[in-house]
Parts: sequence; structure tokens; C-alpha cells
Amino acid sequence: MTRLLAIAAAAAASLLIASPAAANPATANTYTVKEGDTLRGIANRTGVDASLIAAVNGLVEPYYVQKGQTLAIPRQRVHTVKSGDTLGGIANRYGVAMTNLALANNIAAPYSLRVGQKVIIPAVINTTIRPQTPRTTPYFRRPHDGRVMLGFGRGHDGIDIETGMGDMVRAAASGTVVFAAPEKTRFGRQVLIDHGNGWQTSYGHLSRITVSKGEVVKVGERIGLAGDAGIATRPELHFEIRHNGRDVDPATKLPARGN
Repeated sequence: MTRLLAIAAAAAASLLIASPAAANPATANTYTVKEGDTLRGIANRTGVDASLIAAVNGLVEPYYVQKGQTLAIPRQRVHTVKSGDTLGGIANRYGVAMTNLALANNIAAPYSLRVGQKVIIPAVINTTIRPQTPRTTPYFRRPHDGRVMLGFGRGHDGIDIETGMGDMVRAAASGTVVFAAPEKTRFGRQVLIDHGNGWQTSYGHLSRITVSKGEVVKVGERIGLAGDAGIATRPELHFEIRHNGRDVDPATKLPARGN
């Protein structure tokens, strides 16, 4: 029995010796997602902003990560300029394009440097990362945090949200503005945003439109100010979601109020 225990202990020890030490998340250039990980948690462990990790790995909202997924961690370095340094020489030393180096540091031609200047070296990712498959359904956010005064259904194609006059109205998802003008039947000043894959959102009764047709907007970006334009008795936002021309109940797509 003692002999068997000794053999088992020796085998376990050999496995420990053979297993490579886990990479330190604070310095590693890649991170393997573990059970329960979130992008925000990974950002905290690695010390790199979540938006940078998302951008370099092609992550889209709501930024889900999967166990076993390998993420590139875009770390930046800093070079302190010494006598005789040139931007081209620094770029060659760190293996980055001089144009990227100039852009990252807001340095314009003729690319003059001063001794002691701190030059940020943009991260270079050598690992091939498979981008996350884009969602076919956008991840919608609430365009305004007010309570819903009138819900969807019975001839009402969207929801009416209580607002204050001049409150900011936000894009519920990223997309392209396809209409931004007065609407003559009900909604007064109206904005329509196309989100791709047949999805659109509509924002009515605005007191002011702050985007233009053809403009690309990001989720949460201001697209107008709330008001009572059109047929409205008080300041409110009429909000609709459509998919392939059909109205969709916003309550089934929006997060709970306050989230």
C-alpha cells in the first residue's frame, strides 16, 4: 500500500513539473476565457480597457465571451525619446508602422521629437484571432429612461415614453440614419435608424433633431431632443422597433428600466 502511494505521489509530481505555469493576466498578450468570466472582469485582471479588448477581438454588444475562447490583449508600451531618436527609427525598433505611431501620439509632419518625450507604442497583435460572429439581432438599449405611458398593441405600433422637454434621446442601437426630418402625419420631427439585417428603430415627437440622414451613429449617442412636435399633448418620445417592415413590441427587446 505504501509503495502504491509513493508511485501515485511521484506521478502527480511529474505532472506538476510538466505543466507550464499559468500566464500572468497582468502581463500576458492573450487571455483564455474561464467559466464565469465577463469582458469587464477580464479587463480588470489584465489592466487593459474593455473597449480596446473588444475592438481588437471583433466583439460586439453585449460583449459575450465563451469559456475556452482566446482573446488578444492589446498592450501598449512607452518609449522615452533619447538624443538622436527619430520617429522612423522608433517605429522600426518596435516593429510598428510610422504612420500608426504618429497617429497614436498626435505627431504631425515633419515628425519632430524632443528628448525626454514619452511616445506611446501602439499594441501589435501577432496572434490570429477569430472575430466573434456578429449578432443578427441588435442589442437594444433604452432610448430614454422615462416610464412607459402607453405600450404596444391595439393599433399602437410602438411605445410612448414620458420625457421632459429637451431631454436627450439616444440611439437604441448602432446604425445609419435613414430619415431625419419632419414627419407630416403624427410624429412631427422624426428620426429613423437602420441597424442592418432588416432592423430599424423610429423616434418621434422630437423638439430638435441632432443627426443627419446618412450619418452613422453609435448606441447611446444623442440623436435628438425630446419634445411634443406633431400630435402630442405633452413632451414624450414615441419609439418603435421594426424588423423586415413589421412592428416589434419594444418591451420584448429593451432591458428593464434602470438597467
